[in-house]
Amino acid sequence: MKLFVGLGNPGARHARNRHNVGWMAIDAIAAAHGFGPWRAKFQGQVSEGRLAGDKALLLKPATFMNLSGQSVGEAMRFLKLTTADLIVLHDELDLAPGRLRVKDGGGHAGHNGLRSIHQHVGPDYRRVRIGIGHPGDKNRVADYVLHDFAKADAAWLDPLLDGVADGAEKLAAGDAAGFQNAVALRVAPNRPTKPTPEAKQKTAAQSAARPSDAEKSASPLERLLARFSRDPGAGS
Repeated sequence: MKLFVGLGNPGARHARNRHNVGWMAIDAIAAAHGFGPWRAKFQGQVSEGRLAGDKALLLKPATFMNLSGQSVGEAMRFLKLTTADLIVLHDELDLAPGRLRVKDGGGHAGHNGLRSIHQHVGPDYRRVRIGIGHPGDKNRVADYVLHDFAKADAAWLDPLLDGVADGAEKLAAGDAAGFQNAVALRVAPNRPTKPTPEAKQKTAAQSAARPSDAEKSASPLERLLARFSRDPGAGS
């Protein structure tokens, strides 16, 4: 079994906060993969389902961000899971909005939700860092993360959440690269590639070889004369 944890704060007033993007991602996974109804357990809300052919539990701690580890620790002890089974989705100030990275282990970088999880289960778990950008001044961080996403953010936020849901099975199976590719296909769909110089030359040659509209309407004798005028050696 895998335990997917989305970090955030409970209550309607926090529902669209930047700090709650982990909850939003968990909700997107539940909706896309037909998980069961949410119910109260482990000091939070849980939903059960399957990902990549295995059982998965989605958890949204309701302890408020600073005490997230209490909920996560209780769930892991009850389910007899290790940190290898834990995946935490959270907001990341050090990534630009719309960027996403998967990281295994490491420090909490001052994130209070991760700090609390470290205290209860240790640091050796997988994180999905969802970029929300930085306000540019550390004194503004608390206000920034506890404010709602701007309406314009929907242009990148909605595709990113869809991508997280698309790639959830890859993430459950341990395929971090496949998961990130699934997100990238939503956030930055395949764009037409720029033609190489060789391709440009080929296109130009093909265009030159095609008869013009005037040539198409010319008589056979006029086309023959035109050919000789372009290539004097054509009859040799």
